[in-house]
Amino acid sequence: MSLNLPFSRVTVMGSGLIGTSIGLALAQRGVKVRMQDLNQKSEALAQDLVGPCDEADPELIIVAVPILEFAGVVAALESSTVKLGFIDVGSVKVKPKVDIQSSSIEDSRFLPTHPMAGREVGGAESARADLFEGRPWIIDSSGVEPNLLAAGKALISALGSHLVDMPAAEHDNAVAVVSHLPQLVASLLAKQLPSANPQWLELAGGGLRDTTRIAASDAGLWSEIVSVNSEAIKPLLESLHADLESLIADVANSKKVHEFIESGRVGRAAIPGKHGGKARTYTFLPIVIEDKPGQLAAIFNECAQVKVNIEDLSIEHSPGQQTGLITLALSSDDAAVLSEHLSSKGWSVHTARS
Repeated sequence: MSLNLPFSRVTVMGSGLIGTSIGLALAQRGVKVRMQDLNQKSEALAQDLVGPCDEADPELIIVAVPILEFAGVVAALESSTVKLGFIDVGSVKVKPKVDIQSSSIEDSRFLPTHPMAGREVGGAESARADLFEGRPWIIDSSGVEPNLLAAGKALISALGSHLVDMPAAEHDNAVAVVSHLPQLVASLLAKQLPSANPQWLELAGGGLRDTTRIAASDAGLWSEIVSVNSEAIKPLLESLHADLESLIADVANSKKVHEFIESGRVGRAAIPGKHGGKARTYTFLPIVIEDKPGQLAAIFNECAQVKVNIEDLSIEHSPGQQTGLITLALSSDDAAVLSEHLSSKGWSVHTARS
């Protein structure tokens, strides 16, 4: 088997961003991948990207099609004798389980999963083999046949994701908060921009670009996701609507606006520093560096010497400026250790902040 995976031949049904990215990642690990898609051009591009595959029967079928196409795919697969079974990678999990239960496919032969990864651009042309590295990959393991479950776990591990086992209904509620609502809010904000003076939009900085980035997502895909998961999304929209109404009523009241902004800061702080990781409070250590090659690498080497872990970093540097500012995010203990170490080595270290 390829790289200790319990399968060597896979069919991926769906040649979009997620399906092709899975295909690319598996192909890099020696798995023979057959790409399939109703769109022949997409299928041909995806197959060219992942490389040639023989016509041998697959041991595992991964379904990466739009949600509303899943039932039709299931019907076509009812007569399949694939060895291990079927895995899906859709953005909602209750509906696929219902579709399977309405078919002749045994529940135990189906593993519902959802890799929490994506891009605002879609299609095979946007696929990346490293798309899933470091990302959570959710499964619902209840009632799944052991060999299929083992294959799913091996797939997730091989692609660099970390597994989260969660019931389908809980999954749909969770992604409504962390994925589906942000998409709608970004789209709502971006929807206001076409009526603005184009010259004003030329002034747009990182704030507007960051908050509207995912508004560039595929409308067809997201309209399906939202409609299928509407039961979980609607209460969130109602809460958002109530908050917006309160803000409209109090927008001239600086105290109320302050409370509104502060509540957003509290919410933002609840997001883990690393996707899917445990929430942590970081200390930020600013270091002024010279504008010359090797400075960043040298700092990393110093960190390695004293065994501190950099959680995140930012760099500020103006064109023509002879110095730059690098700010490292670390635990408070690591920040203290590194500050003392770098200062003793002559680096320009400044006061850390929480």
